[in-house]
Amino acid sequence: MVVPPVLAHAQVLPFLVPGLADSVAVPRKVTLSGMNERRTPRRPSYQEPAALEALGERSDPIGDLHAAHESAAALLHAGRAADDPAVTQRLVALVDELGLPTLADLWASRPAHSLPGALYRLYLVREWIRADPDAVAREYSAGVRLTEPDHAVAGAEPPGPDEVQRVADEILRGAFTGDFALALDRAAAFCQVAVAGRAELARRSTDLGRAGRLQQLARDLAACARLWRAGDLH
Repeated sequence: MVVPPVLAHAQVLPFLVPGLADSVAVPRKVTLSGMNERRTPRRPSYQEPAALEALGERSDPIGDLHAAHESAAALLHAGRAADDPAVTQRLVALVDELGLPTLADLWASRPAHSLPGALYRLYLVREWIRADPDAVAREYSAGVRLTEPDHAVAGAEPPGPDEVQRVADEILRGAFTGDFALALDRAAAFCQVAVAGRAELARRSTDLGRAGRLQQLARDLAACARLWRAGDLH
């Protein structure tokens, strides 16, 4: 079932951070049943970067725009202001509780070089890694010697399945507790290493399209980091 973006907006914020509901406007007509009940964590189905814009249906473009940008800004602010490891961990594991389609309904339609677009791509990188850490580690390992500067920024050492999952969580944790631009740069660098490795492993096949899509994701994350540093990521 597709979750309307304003409903996803209401789910993402008050559900995770107590008191956050008072800081973000949610339309009065939106009502939630079971908001006080703990949802059963569920693993989302993984989507390749090419499917970023394919999830969700839009019925109120203006409402969707406000919901996406308000929720992204409020979520980031709440995480950075909380100074509470428990809140940070819930934000890192947001998709585990709500599912990737919920975030897609809320953020995936926004431009790649925007705050909701950046946050969505950070969560997407984590889910891509967690969906198949062995394959990601294999691609990353194959790309290390080809992209040593990016490897140094990404910080996945040694590049095994456990390590790439640790880095995925570290990147998102850093978005809420450290330099947001650095978190974006680390995610971009990680993707660039994996791109090089994926292309290296696919040289004798025709499966180069997936490497190109992942490279675009890396470019978008790097662009968002530059915009954040310039104060222009909204």
